[in-house]
Amino acid sequence: MDEENRVLMWTGNIEGTTEAPSQPPQSIQSPPTQDQPSAQQASSSVASPIPEAERRQLTVRFCDLVESTKLASQLDPEDLREVVRAHQKTCTAVIARYDGHVAQLLGDGLLIYFGYPQAHEDDAQRAVRAGLGMLAAMGDLNQGLQQTKGIQLAIRVGVHTGLVVVGAMGGGGRQEQLALGETPNLASRIQGLAASNTVAISEVSYRLVQGYFDCEALGAHVLRGVAEPLHVYRVLQESGASTTTRVLSRWVTSARRRLRCERYAAWFLCW
Repeated sequence: MDEENRVLMWTGNIEGTTEAPSQPPQSIQSPPTQDQPSAQQASSSVASPIPEAERRQLTVRFCDLVESTKLASQLDPEDLREVVRAHQKTCTAVIARYDGHVAQLLGDGLLIYFGYPQAHEDDAQRAVRAGLGMLAAMGDLNQGLQQTKGIQLAIRVGVHTGLVVVGAMGGGGRQEQLALGETPNLASRIQGLAASNTVAISEVSYRLVQGYFDCEALGAHVLRGVAEPLHVYRVLQESGASTTTRVLSRWVTSARRRLRCERYAAWFLCW
């Protein structure tokens, strides 16, 4: 029997049988083919897509509390938790202001990405500005901690820019979007080289922010596991140049001064 050309019903053999109670109509489904996957397979593929990693250039920044072990010995664990949470909240607010991404909260430290998930042309500048902003925000936080806990917090920040592969890592219902490669490792190493309450950056990041910030060269450092010595710079302050034109103007002026000094030196040696 055909009901409105939509459902086919089987009525059985009428002759010699008693009338059986009617069953609700059931539609007949054709087996799935390769071109038409079943609805269960389609819903399963939509519900749990396989995340793919992607190659990106990131500016990675590590931030850590200075002498956190000593701090833990001075405070009760509950007080220490309160202090660390206040530190993380203060830093996170500054990071959000510059559109950074907090990838991990590593105890009393933070791993931050600039350039993921949203990329900007000035991610290196954003990372450095956020670092300086965190130093300023820690000053305000320390005023309250000095009154309530009798302590002062200090941080150090390391910044490096380079190529990474970022994607989901982990399993068992717990996954994180992490960047893998040499870049995060170098950023961590640079953070370890930074002095208390300073922002240290690699030479790669320095080239990207040169002219926008006043920096001090800290020389080349030989790091275990790194083939070439790593040149590190300390960020002192913003230069005040807010546009590319002003940066180029400052660079030209500096180049002219260096050229003038070289000419004077050459003249003096010849004389």
